[in-house]
Amino acid sequence: MDRRSLESVFAGVAQSVLYDEPLVRHTTWRIGGPADVLIIPGTLTEVKAALASARRHELPVFVLGRGSNLLVKDGGIRGVVLKLGDDFAAVETSELSLTALAGRTIVSAAHIAIRRGLSGLEFATGIPGTVGGAVTMNAGAHGGEIRDVLAKATVIDRAGEVLEVLPQDLAFAYRHSGIGEKGLVVVTATFALTAGDRVKMQERVRAWSRRRIVSQPLSLPSCGSVFRNPPGDFSARLIEAAGLKGQRIGNAMISDLHANFIVNLGQAQAADVMALMRLAQTAVWERFGVKLEPEVRVVGEDEARR
Repeated sequence: MDRRSLESVFAGVAQSVLYDEPLVRHTTWRIGGPADVLIIPGTLTEVKAALASARRHELPVFVLGRGSNLLVKDGGIRGVVLKLGDDFAAVETSELSLTALAGRTIVSAAHIAIRRGLSGLEFATGIPGTVGGAVTMNAGAHGGEIRDVLAKATVIDRAGEVLEVLPQDLAFAYRHSGIGEKGLVVVTATFALTAGDRVKMQERVRAWSRRRIVSQPLSLPSCGSVFRNPPGDFSARLIEAAGLKGQRIGNAMISDLHANFIVNLGQAQAADVMALMRLAQTAVWERFGVKLEPEVRVVGEDEARR
């Protein structure tokens, strides 16, 4: 479907509808080709309208959060990209739970929980994504995962029906859930928490933050860890031992601070990152016989729509 046709389909669907929008502006790696249509809904009604229009015209829908843990190929994403942003950022707490809309960053949700003496989400202070993205990817850090604390989620299916789902409905696995396969859009998530010592939680989080500052290249765009850690070892150790720290292809580089990070030195292309990923996988396999499995999700097309 060409741009003119897309504009006729999505006119008036939401306040913010962008065409041929570079996704470099919407990913933490600052990499990514254009989305045919990027819709940023302001209300639940607009979410439903966007999904209904896409369904009527048989267009695929990709749901985007902050674009962390995501590599969008240089050709971009065909069809509709749906991004729940600042209009979906409300948070409420009760005695032992926190409920957040999907566009809220999981980091800020975790800090709100800590300030209110609720424990269980501290691990999420190191995750640079949204609540919706964290649930969809079963995000984790510091030994914790979303599935450990999720009580329930409200989702919309592709038919526009609002459903409440429980953790057992979502086929959680390591950095994975069944949300994408089921064609669901997370709208809210409720986390079951416990009473905690505010001071001790803050001290623990500050210690993790200090460790990240000295061990991770936080000043450069990245997706976080590129590869999963193999059983009993660390991908960063293996990549460093293979002599690849500081290796560059184009403007992408295997970090010289943390070898499981690939950083964007400025206008890096997805093809550069993928070439470095293949290089790391080949070198580690040849030297150690270990197969590195990507943790980052790679989506999109190699070439743009013509």
